[in-house]
Amino acid sequence: MAVDPRTDKQTAASLDAMHTNGSRGSRKATDQTIYDSIYQAVLTQRLPPGSKLPEVALSELFGVSRSIVRKALTRLASDHVTEQSPNQMAVVARPGIEETRQIFAARRLVEGEVTRLVAGTLGKSEAQTLRKLIKEEKSAHERGQDQHRVHCSMAIHQYLARQCPNQVLGKMMLELVLRTSIVIALYKAPGITACFLGNDHGRLADLIIKGEADQAAQLAREHLDTLEGLLDLDEPSGDIDLASILRYT
Repeated sequence: MAVDPRTDKQTAASLDAMHTNGSRGSRKATDQTIYDSIYQAVLTQRLPPGSKLPEVALSELFGVSRSIVRKALTRLASDHVTEQSPNQMAVVARPGIEETRQIFAARRLVEGEVTRLVAGTLGKSEAQTLRKLIKEEKSAHERGQDQHRVHCSMAIHQYLARQCPNQVLGKMMLELVLRTSIVIALYKAPGITACFLGNDHGRLADLIIKGEADQAAQLAREHLDTLEGLLDLDEPSGDIDLASILRYT
């Protein structure tokens, strides 16, 4: 999705304003800063799929060299947040319908087995950590803090992946958690709160802590089935303004 040339003046004005603000005690941007800003903008749907990410505009926006921007974009591409071909501009990833189905199918298989293996293995401290993450997710949802809730939701699944006795499966799940989170953020239907489905995570934690492996694995798969069913794969429309989306001062 291209940045409309008609917005060049508006974007330039926004960039100038940010440079002015940035001259008064702004912190120095790094490739991690750029990575985090773009990543969060994608997950919270402020950067729609197919959005172009020109190196020149980003380097001006963050006040850094193009080499630092390029480093961030390379990391984003390796994490499937963006796509970039040789000598081509980076764009926000837009997984197709078939790829989206394959991502969910893979995660159902992997997370179902990871959940089954983790069930009954958590000690008191690990169980408390899991429940704390779920409590924080619910609290963020109730406060309307969608970005923090997304972090908490991902953290729950990532925590389970790291607790898996089979770390090969655990690492596979970590990648799939990221990829499905991006897909959900890009394609969830308007008004849907991604990955917060009532008390699914709370119920899942109960089953895992009690050691009810098969039931926990089944609930994990059903949770992902429901999430996939909430996706809206219609083509998004409209132009974007990188300066307003990725505001950095």
